Amino acid sequence: MLQKESKMAVSSSMSLALSGTLTVVLFAGMQMFRQQLASVEYLTVVGGLLGSFLFILLLTAVGNFETLTFGKGFQAQIFPEVIMCLLVALFASGLIHRVCVTTCFIFSLVALYYINHISQKKYGGTTTPTTPVAPSKKKR
Repeated sequence: MLQKESKMAVSSSMSLALSGTLTVVLFAGMQMFRQQLASVEYLTVVGGLLGSFLFILLLTAVGNFETLTFGKGFQAQIFPEVIMCLLVALFASGLIHRVCVTTCFIFSLVALYYINHISQKKYGGTTTPTTPVAPSKKKR
């Protein structure tokens, strides 16, 4: 079976540069508007959502860096890559408000689930279900 060649929108090096730059800009924006994000209850939830975006961007940057360093077949693992990116995002959210940490954690886990689901759909191997064969009846 021939596989389709996947075409990427940008190269891994360009994606690393974009996600790295957006990570720094988002972190700086979160710190600049820290007082406003912590002032109202619903904005603390927005602060957690921004923290989960930070997690996604940071995970993208780390994944692209590993792809450039170790080759195309290398995959990010739960430990240390995902855990470290999550801790950085939680720390950044914690600098705003403690409620932001909780919402960032929840939003990040949901985002990680969907990222994994999309990745499995695109890059995961296909398996064919096996059908059980009924035992043959012997004549007496």
